[in-house]
Amino acid sequence: MFPTVARVLDLDVVTRGLPEVVAGREHLERLVRWVHVSELPDVAGVLQGGELILTTGIALPEHRDGLAQYVRELAEVGVAGLVVEFGRRYFDNLPRALVHAAEQRGLPLIVLRRELRFVAVTEAVHALVVNAQLEELRSSEEIHQTFNELAVEGAEPVEVVQQVSRMAGAPVVLENLSHQVLAYDTAGQNAQVLLAGWESRSRGVRPKGRTGHDPRTGWLVTSVGARGHDWGRLVLLGAPSSAQEDVAPAEASHRHTMLLERAAATLALNRLLVRDRESLERQTHRTLLSGILTHALTVSDVALRASALGVPLEGRRLVGVVLRQRRGTTPAALEAQARLRDFTETAAAAVREKRLTALVGALDDEAVGLLVSLGPRDDEHAALDGFASSLRRLVLEAEQPEPVIAVGSSVGAVRDARRTLVEATQVADAALHDAPASGARSASYYRLPDVRLRGLLHLLRDDARLQTYVERELGPLLAYDAEHGSQLIQMLRIYLEQGRNKSAAADAAHLSRPSFYDRLHKVERVLGVDLDQVESCLSLHVALLALDAVRR
Repeated sequence: MFPTVARVLDLDVVTRGLPEVVAGREHLERLVRWVHVSELPDVAGVLQGGELILTTGIALPEHRDGLAQYVRELAEVGVAGLVVEFGRRYFDNLPRALVHAAEQRGLPLIVLRRELRFVAVTEAVHALVVNAQLEELRSSEEIHQTFNELAVEGAEPVEVVQQVSRMAGAPVVLENLSHQVLAYDTAGQNAQVLLAGWESRSRGVRPKGRTGHDPRTGWLVTSVGARGHDWGRLVLLGAPSSAQEDVAPAEASHRHTMLLERAAATLALNRLLVRDRESLERQTHRTLLSGILTHALTVSDVALRASALGVPLEGRRLVGVVLRQRRGTTPAALEAQARLRDFTETAAAAVREKRLTALVGALDDEAVGLLVSLGPRDDEHAALDGFASSLRRLVLEAEQPEPVIAVGSSVGAVRDARRTLVEATQVADAALHDAPASGARSASYYRLPDVRLRGLLHLLRDDARLQTYVERELGPLLAYDAEHGSQLIQMLRIYLEQGRNKSAAADAAHLSRPSFYDRLHKVERVLGVDLDQVESCLSLHVALLALDAVRR
């Protein structure tokens, strides 16, 4: 907010006096809070620090010790600098004792070789200070208004980060406590360079306090959190001090600090407001998985962002996994969201427990997706089997519904990640209707061969020929049920699922045998088929499975 000594010396009103720095040249970046004119040798007693002293030196001590004491007292109170005008006491040179003392104390000492009106200097500098204060107020108001709006709108972390980057003109990174990147904006720089080796670089930056500047890297870092619980850091990387040519580095640093801290407060507030939603890690993982499935992100973007999250994908074997929960009833919307969030966190906990590397996030309102990244020495079956066992134990402990675990074929490149995720999604949809203990699976999860006919029908569910087949086989029965409010289609399903055992089917339908037999006869009349013929029953069973796939 305040001008520096160097900036004051560049003012037109000062340059007319032909200023020359004779000591303390390396400290010209000191801030000038005020200009004070005084000829008193004991003026330090009325100063508060940050003043630029203007004097003719007419009353300064004559002896060496007195001059040293005068400089020492000014330095101890924190004076910004001392300006001595030639023409009254001194003419060509200052006393060597005065110059030596100022150099020793690091106090900028300037001589004016031409006489100036001191009042003109004070007016110019004070106007500069007041204008700077007003500019800081305007800047502060702009920052607070911007982030208040973001807070009210419930902006996502990536939006907050982008806003900080735009206002600072520099790259910004939001990381968690493990130094994994949650969101970033490159400010036009190369993302590969910006995020290369991020975790190790970030761990080496540990400024003191909640907000601090690291001079080695040029990073400005502030902690993000609330109520005594920090969950991340917001990093401004090497903001250019010349972003505005008329702004001093110290002033720019002050503005950047205010900007970064206000953004951190917005992130912390929004985290509190959405604490019942998914965590930032899950949200970031979900965005990447969605980008893979929808082609919203390029292969290089996916690889780069995943690597910054601590999930390397390049040069690894990738396996898509989709999880769905079996449940008897459909919960209300809010309850469903809470269940999915908890289930996602359970899946992430199973990944951590088995020390796997994977992206974990919700795919839609019902499914959780994983993209497991395996190294060259990792055993795929052992890794997936261990994850499945861990997940089922954690689900049981949390009293969550039984999960369906579906796995796609492994792929060797990031560009093929979508294929394994899509295959896992198809397997999960097909397996969801399978009994929990059915299927001759070789592991505790489903793969495409395990869902067999049901899986094939699911893959063909959008084919018009399959839909035509369903209508041809079951259309009259579906129409009859709709018209009479009967449940003949359900009776047929039970009969076929019980292996055409009429007695077992009647028990499963909770009907007497005569009543159940009567319903089967109605099915035969409506469809014009003989349920004692194996081929007819096979066609109807396939049609029922296809109907399930189409309705999904």
